[in-house]
Amino acid sequence: MENFSVLVSDGLEEEGLELLRKVASVTVDAKITPEDLMKVLPEYDALIVRSRTKVTKDVLLASKRLKVVGRAGVGVDNIDLKAAKDAGVMVVNSPLAATNAVAELALGYMLSLARRIPEMNNSMKAEKWEKSSFKGGELEGKTLGLLGLGRIGAHVAELANAFGM
Repeated sequence: MENFSVLVSDGLEEEGLELLRKVASVTVDAKITPEDLMKVLPEYDALIVRSRTKVTKDVLLASKRLKVVGRAGVGVDNIDLKAAKDAGVMVVNSPLAATNAVAELALGYMLSLARRIPEMNNSMKAEKWEKSSFKGGELEGKTLGLLGLGRIGAHVAELANAFGM
């Protein structure tokens, strides 16, 4: 399968690239312009994008061998799905990609606000030591309201439960 060629146009973690390199010839150009993309795309069987690269009808028409466009992330709003279908190009994404990162970020924000970390940080930067002024709270025992329990919301609930919320 060494003849299968993949262009990664928005960068990808090295671990993912290593997996790809085991089954395909991989080129990474995270700064490729739309014009250059249309020039080189006829040489590739697959294109992996994130959010920067716009896979337009013109881009798809420029491709000759393209079989699949992979979106390393959830949304596919930067890919012309109709044009891809018309060109016979499969579009795939990775809907679970950011679930853990986003859920952890939400808990990080909760901890930061409950413990008043931004205020303490600003105080320290101002060369003050106002420890007694900052009475932070705990997450344990608090009630968390979530609007929606999709993948991310459900994971936030799971993490919040681990904090005793």
